[in-house]
Amino acid sequence: MTKGVKTTVRIRKSPKKNIEIKINGKLTAAQVSNSVADAFLSIAGANYKVLIEHDVDVPIGCGLGSSGAGALGLAFALNEALGLGLTKIEVAQAAHVAEVKCKTGLGTVIAELSGGLEIRTKPGAPGIGEVKHIKVDGDYVVICLPFGPMSTKKALTDPKLRRLINKHGGRLVEELVAQPSVGRFLELSRSFAEKTMLTSERVRKVLTDADNHGFASSMAIFGETVFSVVKQNEAEELTRILRKHAQGKYDIINAEIDFKGARILK
Repeated sequence: MTKGVKTTVRIRKSPKKNIEIKINGKLTAAQVSNSVADAFLSIAGANYKVLIEHDVDVPIGCGLGSSGAGALGLAFALNEALGLGLTKIEVAQAAHVAEVKCKTGLGTVIAELSGGLEIRTKPGAPGIGEVKHIKVDGDYVVICLPFGPMSTKKALTDPKLRRLINKHGGRLVEELVAQPSVGRFLELSRSFAEKTMLTSERVRKVLTDADNHGFASSMAIFGETVFSVVKQNEAEELTRILRKHAQGKYDIINAEIDFKGARILK
C-alpha cells in the first residue's frame, strides 16, 4: 500500500565503521537495519559513518511489513549511495537475508519488491521465490485497524505455530492460485488466520462485525491488525464500522495500493 517506510541514507568516509539509525527522528538499535548496513559496508570494503533515517507512517510490529520495507529501502539506498552497482534482485536478496537472519520475516521482501496484490507461490528470496499477481485496479483501497504488535520472531520460533502454518498454508495458496481474486484472497486469508489460531478476541469481534455488514476482512500476519481491501466507494462505510472498535484509541489506516514496489525516490 502507499503508506509504509521512506529511508534516507547519509554516508561519509571514516577511520572506522559507525552506523547510526533513527526511526521517526529517534535514535534506535534496529537489528535488521544494522544487519543490512553491515552487509553493504562489507561489499564496499571500506569504513564509513552511516546515518540511516527511517520515516515510518504505519505502526511497527503490526503485520504491515515495516521491517521488510525498512530493510529493502535501506538496501536500495546503500547500493545507490555507495555506488555498488548491484542489480535490483541482488539488492533485494541482501534485504531478505537480513530479515531471515533477524527472524523478522520470511517473505515480506519479495512481496514488497514488485507492488500490487500478489500471491507468493514459491518461498525464498527474490530471484528464487516466485509471486503471481492478482488482478486489481486503482479503484481499490486498503483499510486497516491495528490494535498492537505481535512478535514475528517469537511466532517463527514457535514449533506448534510453524506446524499449523505448514499444514494449512500451502493448500490455501493453491486454492488462491486456482481462483485469484480480491474476494477469494480475503476469504482464504481469514481462513488461514483462524486455522493458525492467531486471532485475538478483539480481532474476532471486528471481523464478525464486518461480516455482519457484508465486508470480507482478515487479520495481518503477524500483527493484531484487522484489514480489508475494498472499493473506494465502500471505504467510508467500513471505516465507520472500524471506528466503533477503535474507540478513539487506535488509528485507522486508509491507503491506496502501491503498484510500483520499492524504489529510489529522486
